[in-house]
Amino acid sequence: MITVDADDPSGPSEQIRVQFTALIRSGVLPAEAKLPPVRQLAGDLRLAPGTVAKAYRELEAQGLVVTGRAAGTRVAGGQALPASILRQSRDFAHAARAAGLGVAEAQGLVALGWG
Repeated sequence: MITVDADDPSGPSEQIRVQFTALIRSGVLPAEAKLPPVRQLAGDLRLAPGTVAKAYRELEAQGLVVTGRAAGTRVAGGQALPASILRQSRDFAHAARAAGLGVAEAQGLVALGWG
């Protein structure tokens, strides 16, 4: 589910945070879904537990997850985006790919439109 690219300049913690954010916002990980324990995910990804813990802390600071000692880390309620936004983002991604754009170029267009 979560992967880390050693060549990505954003770093492993940020990659984990971004991927979980997308999974939560898209509804793939619904409210109350449990994230893997820090040590388990760190072992699966061959990372230091602190790297995964940092990503989880940032997700919690964003209000996307809630961490409880016994309950582990779970997705907070009300985080999924409306279906219309998800549909439009998929449409844009398909159109960008069909036009021969890469992810970075598509992100640049979104940033341009944003500002």
